[in-house]
Amino acid sequence: MPTPTHPSRRRLLVAAAWALAAAAGAQAAAPIKVEGETFAGQATVAGQVLELNGVGLRAVAWFKGYAAGLYLSSRVRTAKEVLAAAGAKRLQLRMLVDVETEEFVKAFDKGIARNSPAAELPLLAERMARFDALLRAIGKVRKRDVVDLDWLPGRGMQFTLNGQVRGAPIPGEDLYAALLRIFVGERPADPELKIGLLGGPVA
Repeated sequence: MPTPTHPSRRRLLVAAAWALAAAAGAQAAAPIKVEGETFAGQATVAGQVLELNGVGLRAVAWFKGYAAGLYLSSRVRTAKEVLAAAGAKRLQLRMLVDVETEEFVKAFDKGIARNSPAAELPLLAERMARFDALLRAIGKVRKRDVVDLDWLPGRGMQFTLNGQVRGAPIPGEDLYAALLRIFVGERPADPELKIGLLGGPVA
């Protein structure tokens, strides 16, 4: 017959179990490899350590354009939670082909128009034009290039190419939210990519 556990010992065992569960939950996400590109399990943005929320692949039929990874302060599973997440954020694109940046400009403008309220678009227009200009100045992104689109709290959206900052941060959390909705909004550019960024399987 089992020996009864003393109440104080039982409390210690329960506390230890909770501590182990918390430690397991706090473990960093493992790196994920997609089409030969590895997304680190963590990224540091604006001094804040972020977790890899999910990764996905932007593809049309057989054509694979880029892999993407979303980094947040903690992992979530819905678009609403992504947009509501506090602190810094990072959307990282890893190019799988050479692409003229004019194609990104078109996709960026179209994606925001499809996923933003009509009344919000005039408020975003000037800042969208600033971002378009940063993209056009590059001319082309090439296979294996890494694009980081970061939200820096209190500063704005920072565009970085292969670790090199391009331009000043563009202010407005509304703009960054509009950018994220291109990928995880109600009318995403790629539904399978959305599933991956929200922690689902990579198509």
